[in-house]
Amino acid sequence: MAALPTPGPDARWRALATPWLLPALGLAAMYGPSFFDLLNGIWRTDEQGHGPIVLGISIWLLVRSWPAAMSVPGDRPRPLVAWALLLVGALSYALGRSQGILILEIGSLLWMLVGLALLLRGPGALKRLWFPLFFMLFMIPLPGTVVDALTQPMKLAVSYVAENILYRVGYPISRTGVILQIGQYQLLVADACAGLHTLFTLEALGLLYLNLVRHASVVRNVALAVLIVPISFCANVIRVMVLTLITYHFGDEAGQGFLHGFAGLVLFMAALLLITGADSLLRLGVRHKAAT
Repeated sequence: MAALPTPGPDARWRALATPWLLPALGLAAMYGPSFFDLLNGIWRTDEQGHGPIVLGISIWLLVRSWPAAMSVPGDRPRPLVAWALLLVGALSYALGRSQGILILEIGSLLWMLVGLALLLRGPGALKRLWFPLFFMLFMIPLPGTVVDALTQPMKLAVSYVAENILYRVGYPISRTGVILQIGQYQLLVADACAGLHTLFTLEALGLLYLNLVRHASVVRNVALAVLIVPISFCANVIRVMVLTLITYHFGDEAGQGFLHGFAGLVLFMAALLLITGADSLLRLGVRHKAAT
């Protein structure tokens, strides 16, 4: 009797990927208009400009985690839980799309993806995909009332710290609320410079770094995740200080023109350097504790 041929890697991959084709097409048709509206709407603003970046990184993370999720041995679908989640996602999407509630419309995508993972594979696959799905939370637009309520105290704190640092190093600076007066120039600390969305973007950057380095030490991971919040605040202070100094030394046009965008790059560079610096200190602390 002739032995049956063993399916090759390509055939096994096609067998695993085929059940996802129809749901993928359905999601593309369902959410395509939503993301098109975002790309031509609030994602073009400074406050929400991180949205497309988070979406692109989330897709890359999903592709990166996909082979591991599809090869979990003994994984069983959970149809009852899956259909319940899909129903919640569909209702959230319908309500959000019809009423213009973006947190429901875009947030429903997570319910749908989790439901599909449980329906087509099981909890094991969902466990492998948890971080890409969690990372998508950072692209969901928050309600304006929540953003405004949290942004104002953050701007006040950033303005206060920036003013005190520059004053102590000898610059002629004063502050009224979130308005900085340096020399002959007045600067308004805007939402895009020190608001909740900026904090969200930097939090996403820190968590992405944490996921990519994958430290074995639980203490190191938890400590770095906690430190991301003050690191994000410090990066915002650095950005405001850079913009203030640019305006003071080169004039208002420089501060509001090309160099304003450069200050945004400084924000992410500062955050990344602070994260890697904090990580290095934590590594030394973990090694010292292990040695003792």
